[in-house]
Amino acid sequence: MSSRSTATLRSRYVAQAASDLEENHRRQQELAAELTLLKQEEALLSDILTLAERHDAPSDPSRLPEQAQREPVATPARPVGAAEAAPASPLHASTGKTGSVKKTRESIAKAASPQRLLGDVLLELLSAHKEPRLARELRDELLEKHRDRTPTPQVVRNTLESLVAKGRIRRQKQQRSVMYCLVEPSPGDAGTA
Repeated sequence: MSSRSTATLRSRYVAQAASDLEENHRRQQELAAELTLLKQEEALLSDILTLAERHDAPSDPSRLPEQAQREPVATPARPVGAAEAAPASPLHASTGKTGSVKKTRESIAKAASPQRLLGDVLLELLSAHKEPRLARELRDELLEKHRDRTPTPQVVRNTLESLVAKGRIRRQKQQRSVMYCLVEPSPGDAGTA
């Protein structure tokens, strides 16, 4: 090989390595922003579980601690190491996912304000129908009637499965589809309700 072809080859390798390094840095920023979103979603889901556990525990609101009766649940602070792992503001990161960051922040803000539980809203939607409903249909109806709520399809399915586990709704399969309907009260329950 001549020194000219060696220099050309070396410059190509250098250019390729520089390009790969730049792509690697861009990808790291994207992943750091995604990690921040996932941590925020984790905090939100933890708050939802905490609220659900509080909702299930005492049925008499006078027995709840005074703070739980009057104040919304505060979202946990961002982990200490998260500042180093992510860009200063995920909204300004070049991820192309600024809309999802904004939606996550809005949902976190909404979680801090008092709001009906998703399970209660889904029960209300199910009670309006006599026939079993698909989770997708319930989510579509929820998005239409409650525009302030935007749960993911997985969150809706998880909430429905939680209601099945509590015996409040029933799951039934029709071919390859899973459908949900309210549990019919037994004749003995009608007199006690």
